[in-house]
Amino acid sequence: MAHELETAVADSLADLGKGRHMPAPVTKCANCDAELRGPYCYSCGQSADNHKRSFFHLVWEAIADMFHLDGRLSRTLPDLFLRPGRLANDYIEGRLARHVPPFRMFLVALLLFVFAAEYATHKLTVEGKRQEAQHAAALATSQGRAAEVVRLRTKAADDLKDALREAANDRNIDLKNPDEDKAAVEASYVKAVANANADFAQTSAEAERTAAGQSEPPRADLSIRTHTVTTKLQEGWKDGLHKAIADPEYYLSVFFEWGHRMAVLLLPVVGFSLALVYRNRPRFFIHDHMLVAMDILSFAFLTNAIGLVLPYSVMGWWLGFVAVWTPINLFQTLKGAYGSSFIGAALKTLFVWFTTVFAFLVMTLALMVFALGQL
Repeated sequence: MAHELETAVADSLADLGKGRHMPAPVTKCANCDAELRGPYCYSCGQSADNHKRSFFHLVWEAIADMFHLDGRLSRTLPDLFLRPGRLANDYIEGRLARHVPPFRMFLVALLLFVFAAEYATHKLTVEGKRQEAQHAAALATSQGRAAEVVRLRTKAADDLKDALREAANDRNIDLKNPDEDKAAVEASYVKAVANANADFAQTSAEAERTAAGQSEPPRADLSIRTHTVTTKLQEGWKDGLHKAIADPEYYLSVFFEWGHRMAVLLLPVVGFSLALVYRNRPRFFIHDHMLVAMDILSFAFLTNAIGLVLPYSVMGWWLGFVAVWTPINLFQTLKGAYGSSFIGAALKTLFVWFTTVFAFLVMTLALMVFALGQL
């Protein structure tokens, strides 16, 4: 699918360069031999461009067209970020020539988001390996092992105290409810205490191994730590879960391989949610709602792609800002595109926003489980 998206974007960019290398005014159409007097044949519609130029010329032309685009990109991007309602209204009203085509913008934004997500994942994996190497180097010294033992024992004690306190609070709250089964509440409390003690024993054992200079158990032994997860999955997914723990980079590569396919499904989700909230506006059709949905998702993909390639020091701030900016941008889009009132646009924004976020979370969870089955 990534190859298909790249091909579609490349074709789109190639189309942008048409008109720069037109043949002579009396050149014949290569398809039907009609006389050409413009960039397209009046008889069959084929482009008059012969596309016969060097590879480097094509690359330069694609880059130049992407950033100049006869002024279209310079008009489309500011509108997408700052005046989304006006941009969506232009698309609905058919004023397309002044802007980048909405589906092309959607494809490019999605492709950039996929690349940014894969880059961020790779950077996170590299950082994780660096920290693992640093941790291993520290454990090779007596001072490093002593510090790690202190950390593990402190963590074990704190986690046990917190878990026991939480279990006791849950039991007290449940016992005050007359509808609760007292025996079931006590059984749940006993189980929670047992789990807390098991975790304490496991972390304490790890501290003892570290103090003795013994290596950590192999990754396959981490099944104990993932027991609460695997018990919720079918037996067939357990092997995939262990493989994902052993090689998280490969798991994430599979996840992203299918991720952009899943992301495309957000387009009908947003489009049909718009059709639902504007079902009493007969002058708007599904086509119009899909155009608006492309704008909304293009904004989301581009802003999040920017955040994923930023340094860690500012990434969190940017993504937090985007989390606030996105519903505001959605509100501006609905108010400008459909002419909704302030209150009407606000209510419709809440519905579309929560519908989209819920669909995204469900698809992400489903994709995580599906990717385990592909390992």
